[in-house]
Amino acid sequence: MQFTAKTANPATLTTDCLVAAVFDDKVLPEATQALDDASGRVLSKIVAAGDIGGKLGQTLLLQKVDGIRAKRILLVGCGKAKELDAKKYGAIMRNTYRALKQHSIDSAALTLTALPVAQLSPTRKAEILARNFEMQTYRYVTTKSRPGTNFTLKEAVVLTERDRGATAKGLATGAAIGRGMNLTRELGNLPANICTPTFLGKEAQRLARRYSRLMTAQTLTETQMRRLGMNSLLSVGNGSDQDSALIIMKYQGAPAREQPHVIVGKGITFDTGGISLKPGLGMDEMKFDMCGAASVLGCMQALCELKPAINVIGVIAAAENMPSGRATKPGDIVTTMSGQTVEILNTDAEGRLVLCDALTYVERFKPKTVVDIATLTGACITALGTVCSGLMSPDDELAQTLYLCGIETGDPCWRLPLWDDYQEQLNSNFADIANIGGPKAGTVTAGCFLARFTKKYRWAHLDIAGTAWQQGAEKGATGRPVPLLMEYLLNH
Repeated sequence: MQFTAKTANPATLTTDCLVAAVFDDKVLPEATQALDDASGRVLSKIVAAGDIGGKLGQTLLLQKVDGIRAKRILLVGCGKAKELDAKKYGAIMRNTYRALKQHSIDSAALTLTALPVAQLSPTRKAEILARNFEMQTYRYVTTKSRPGTNFTLKEAVVLTERDRGATAKGLATGAAIGRGMNLTRELGNLPANICTPTFLGKEAQRLARRYSRLMTAQTLTETQMRRLGMNSLLSVGNGSDQDSALIIMKYQGAPAREQPHVIVGKGITFDTGGISLKPGLGMDEMKFDMCGAASVLGCMQALCELKPAINVIGVIAAAENMPSGRATKPGDIVTTMSGQTVEILNTDAEGRLVLCDALTYVERFKPKTVVDIATLTGACITALGTVCSGLMSPDDELAQTLYLCGIETGDPCWRLPLWDDYQEQLNSNFADIANIGGPKAGTVTAGCFLARFTKKYRWAHLDIAGTAWQQGAEKGATGRPVPLLMEYLLNH
């Protein structure tokens, strides 16, 4: 999709469709009022007649209106002006795209960036617009024999009275993040017989070839990991015919002397629970257990498109958790790369087992910060539902920064405690640490487990078990938390 920022009188613009807003209570925002004046009050008469009341989600397509050069006008309901925020602004963008799709309009000019949202800058509004429009272009067809045709808005001209440069910057950022989210969604939606640890490694290599001037990628084999002492990560894949992998991607947008930020993704490409087998109902959704890894790949692509002057290293700990005669058993003890020993009481608590070795591995990069992303615990869904991701960090400043990035982008997270009081739940009579802490505070004790491997740098953990995918009729990966992560990285 092509986005263009333009300063022009919307009434004099020749376009297939002009998109304008209407507030609830039949109020016209400034940009729509200007169109109404040019049309001899045609728009206000239509609104007054009740053809569109302005409620969020309403749309009305008008054919040629005298005084306005556009072939058609799409009126979009935006709810109450005083209640407009980033979340509702994003919903307006999605409703707009769906209406354009419904009417097969593939080129449009939009005045929606002029909507008054107190806490949003012109750059932010343009970013949200482009991100949501790009997300609406995605449709999963990879494994369908008859994918059919997919509507795509070819061109969106975004009209702004001022701040054209800021709007253009926001459009470019939002489009890149939206495409990164779509890559994340595609990888998450792929079935586990296609999206294996090896496949994720090839995807990283594909990105490295595409952006060879900015990014490199390598995959450590099981033999290499064994030499490094990554026995915890390797233990998860013992029961699978698929080889485990540690995938390292390096984006260099700044001089090599600049410390990198590191993002680490959990890449369990399918999680049966291993010997601690999960119930069969809903197990198909365990293909989404690699969405943390997918979000790392989505961020790396977006970084390569935007070319910010920072260094970022993306690491994926990939494995398939299967039961077999070779599988790790409850009660087994493994030695991690850090030298700490772990008693595996539950093989379904495998995400922390792959992440702990990856978090030890990244010490070599002397990182400025490390953020790991994982569909780690069902307990996080119990605590926070599907609205926000769980956030844990011993670093107050880092935690607050990530929290604000989530609020700013409409991709929220909520901080949970990471206190030493919880560490005793992980005590083991036979090893340095157990991999589960019992039924209480499951999300917190999982974070406490990871914290033992992150003492040498600033670190935060995002548990995306409730936000990485959705169920029901719209079942599929969401692309979260790519917006949050990109906001955090771009702010540096």
